Amino acid sequence: MRKLWLMSTMLVVITTTFAQGLKPIAYADGTQELIGYVTANAGRQLPGVLILPAWKGIDDEAKHAAIALQKEGYIAFIADIYGTGNIPADNTGAAKIAGHYKNDYRAYQQRITCALDALKKSGAVADRIAVIGYCFGGTGALEAARANLPVQGVVSIHGGLNKDSNRPNGKIKPKVLIENPAEDKGVTPAILDALIKELNDGDADWQLITYAHCGHTFTNPLSAEYNERMAKRAWRHTLLFLEELLK
Repeated sequence: MRKLWLMSTMLVVITTTFAQGLKPIAYADGTQELIGYVTANAGRQLPGVLILPAWKGIDDEAKHAAIALQKEGYIAFIADIYGTGNIPADNTGAAKIAGHYKNDYRAYQQRITCALDALKKSGAVADRIAVIGYCFGGTGALEAARANLPVQGVVSIHGGLNKDSNRPNGKIKPKVLIENPAEDKGVTPAILDALIKELNDGDADWQLITYAHCGHTFTNPLSAEYNERMAKRAWRHTLLFLEELLK
């Protein structure tokens, strides 16, 4: 009952907050129109955080994070990875299109680059930018690090952590924070071992935090797997990391 009340309350708060604080921004990757969202402090020459949403595209969790980051003094920009006309209607569609970008990682990295450019045009200071991502977006955060995109660091929040074994490990310049739920069935010990080897091979500055008693979507208040205590703890860890990088 308490969880149901909490979810209802969060919906009211989130809906009200979004109406007050986020502005749609049109940008593009070639001929593909993209519509991201930026916080109301755009244009003020502040540190910036790019948010990569989960596999269904821009959602409430990403928007809530953007508003919270604005309150911490960051310009936040939510990336549109799929583009106008390509937003999945259900999990089946989401799995298909997210799978495309996981396989064609260079296309994913390119969409992230386009969003970073839009964030800079919105006022973010170019050498004070980080990327955070949820789920599929957490995979994207790692791809930003693998591509050595011009960011200070990345945070992968319950992201997909596996990489094709045929891809070589390389130098990783951005700092990396991985927030991993202990009971995420998609992250096996073998995947974790391979990721740690990749980060060490890349001489990365990295940290892995594992959250006990948590399923995959533990940070999302609208998920049955939501773990309030661990979600709040993970957010504090995210803010501490961003403060170290950007302030």
